[in-house]
Amino acid sequence: MSRQRAQQLASEFLACADPTCWFEVLYAEAGSDYTAVPWADLAPNPNLVDWVTKHNLVGRGRTALKIGCGYGDDAEFLAGLGFQVVAFDISPTAISECKRRFPNSQVSYQVADLLKPPDTWFKGFNFVLESYTLQVLPPELRVVAISNISNFVAPSGQLLVIARGREESDSAGEMPYPLTRRELEQFDRLGLRSQGFEDYFDTESPPVRRFRVLYTASNAT
Repeated sequence: MSRQRAQQLASEFLACADPTCWFEVLYAEAGSDYTAVPWADLAPNPNLVDWVTKHNLVGRGRTALKIGCGYGDDAEFLAGLGFQVVAFDISPTAISECKRRFPNSQVSYQVADLLKPPDTWFKGFNFVLESYTLQVLPPELRVVAISNISNFVAPSGQLLVIARGREESDSAGEMPYPLTRRELEQFDRLGLRSQGFEDYFDTESPPVRRFRVLYTASNAT
């Protein structure tokens, strides 16, 4: 039922030319009932944890940005790896819940809009995590979102993208909308370099096709 409600809200707000405000409506309706938010597992994303384990990622005081942080589990995971983490969400309710769940957190939780991010974040982060945010945006907003995400990555920094995947010939279906390889190639056109494209099925039941890609920025300032 939680996914059906999210899909209903996304459809309603898209129809009235307000395609992102439904996130706050969903979180506000949920309150402390986290099960009402379909992507809220209250644990770090297993596709992130798997990647970190394989690549032995450590923070060592470097800066990290978590895009669309939800209830904060991925951000706390990155902080536990030694990153100085900024995590944001468009929903004030989600950010309030992060602060309530993790009252002693070192993460800087902020309300912000991926489509209109703060100028101070430009080239500001050594590691950027985009997991499952692009796939809940309608395709027409992804070009702007991908451009902004690219601009967050500092020289020599890294961007990890995790998303549902599909072929060009497949239907986009309902939200969450799987991405295509062509859409993700925009990161390369914006100057980032892909360091391996993973196309796999995860361990959910039923399994979901995922794309997972690491991008790196040049060391030019």
